[in-house]
Amino acid sequence: MKLIEQLVSKAQAIVPVDVQIRGAHLYHKVRQVAFRGAGSPVFIEEPIPDVADIPLEKIDVSNPFLFRQNRWESYFKRLRDEAPVHYQPNSPFGAFWSITRYEDILYVDKNHELFSAEPFIVLGDPPAGLSIEMFIAMDPPKHDIQRQAVQSVVAPKNLKEMEGLIRQRVQDVLDHLPLNQPFDWVHRVSIELTSRMLATLLDFPYEQRHKLVYWSDLAAASPETTGGSSSLDETFYGVADMARHFSALWHDKAARKARGEAPGYDLISLLQSHESTQDLIERPMEFLGNLALLIVGGNDTTRNSMTGGVLALNRFPGEWTKLKAKPELIPNMVSEIIRWQTPLAYMRRIATQDTLLNGQFIRKGDKLVMWYASGNRDERMFEQPDTLIIDRHNARSHTSFGFGVHRCMGNRLAELQLRILWEELLQRFDRIQVLAEPEIVQSNFVKGYAKMMVQVHPR
Repeated sequence: MKLIEQLVSKAQAIVPVDVQIRGAHLYHKVRQVAFRGAGSPVFIEEPIPDVADIPLEKIDVSNPFLFRQNRWESYFKRLRDEAPVHYQPNSPFGAFWSITRYEDILYVDKNHELFSAEPFIVLGDPPAGLSIEMFIAMDPPKHDIQRQAVQSVVAPKNLKEMEGLIRQRVQDVLDHLPLNQPFDWVHRVSIELTSRMLATLLDFPYEQRHKLVYWSDLAAASPETTGGSSSLDETFYGVADMARHFSALWHDKAARKARGEAPGYDLISLLQSHESTQDLIERPMEFLGNLALLIVGGNDTTRNSMTGGVLALNRFPGEWTKLKAKPELIPNMVSEIIRWQTPLAYMRRIATQDTLLNGQFIRKGDKLVMWYASGNRDERMFEQPDTLIIDRHNARSHTSFGFGVHRCMGNRLAELQLRILWEELLQRFDRIQVLAEPEIVQSNFVKGYAKMMVQVHPR
C-alpha cells in the first residue's frame, strides 16, 4: 500500500464516520459551485410513449418512470423478443447492456468470475464521498468472508426461533387495523411490519425503528444511482445520521462485551464476533455500506411484496377465491407473489473480459444490467407470466433473489414473514379491497409502492 493510502486509511479509522460524511458533503457542494452545473441529474416526468413507436436502438429502460407509468411490461417484452441482449449507449447513467431473458440472466448471475459485482450493483455511480462498500458488491473471496459473518442470523434454527415473535407482531398490527374504512396499506402494514423486523435483526432502538425504513429509502433513491427523487442534501444528511446512530450502537455493544456481557445474536454483534469484520468500524465506508445493505435487503423485498400481493389478488380475484378454499397454497403463493412483484428490478455487473452473450459481443469493462423484473415475465420460462397464479408449479424458480454466490441471504426470512402475514390475514378478513391504483415510487431499481389505499372487510 502506498504511503498516501496508508495515511488516508489511518485518518478514516480515527475520524468518526458521520464527520467524514459531512466533510464529503461540504466538498461536493464546493465542487458544484466551482464547476457550475456539476450537480445531481434532474428527472422530469413525461408520458412514456408506446414501445411500438420507438426504434429498437432508442429504447432506454433505465427511465425511472417506466414502472410508475406501468409501461415496463411492454418495453421488456419487446426487448426479450427482438433484442434480449440490448445496448443503450446514451442513458443518463452511461452506456449499458440490458439482459432480459431468464436463461441469460441465470448465466450472467452464476458466472461471477466473468461478470463482476464490483464496485456497485445499481445502474449509476454514487456521488463523490458516498462510495460505500458492501459485500453484495464484492467478488469472492472477500464477498464470501463478509457474508459468512452475518449468514447465521438467518440460519434455519434461528428462523424457527423468530417465527413466534414475527407472528406476534403481525397479529398486533392486523388487530389494530380499521375495519370497513379506507387506510393506507403501505404505511399501516408494510412499513410498520418491516420496521419492526429490522429493529429486531439489528437490535436497534425500537422506538426509532422507522428511521431504518427512511434510511433504506434514501439509500435506494439517489438520482445519480437509480433515478430516484431524493435531493443530494437529503441523502448526505440521512447517511450522516445513519452513520452516527450505527456507530453509537456499535460502540455501545463493544463496551458491553468488554464488560463481560454475552454478545447478542443480532447483526452488529455477529459482525463484531467474526474475525474478518470485528474491526469493521475502522473501515467506515465498508461499515456503513454493509449496514445499508442489510437494511435495504431487509426492507424492500418484504415490504413491497406485502403490498404487491394484496394488489395482485385484487387484479386476479379468482386467485383470492382459490386461496380461501385452499389455505395450504400460501407457501407457494408467497413465491408467486415475489415473482410477480419482483421488488428489486435488477442487479448490475461489469464484464471482466471480452465475451459473447446470446450473439452479442461484450467488451471488457462493459456494464450489464440483469433485469430480474423481465426474467420473471419471460414466456420461455413461465406460462402466462403477467398473471398471478398462486399454484404455479415453478413459482420458486423466480429471479427475484438472484442466483449463485450473490443469491439473497435473507430469502428464507422474507418468505417466512410473508407466509405468516397471509396466514393471519386469511383468519381475519374476507376481503382486502384496493380502492385506487397505488402510487409507485420513482426509481429504476426499486419496484415499490409509496401509497395504496385499501379497505378490509372482516370474516
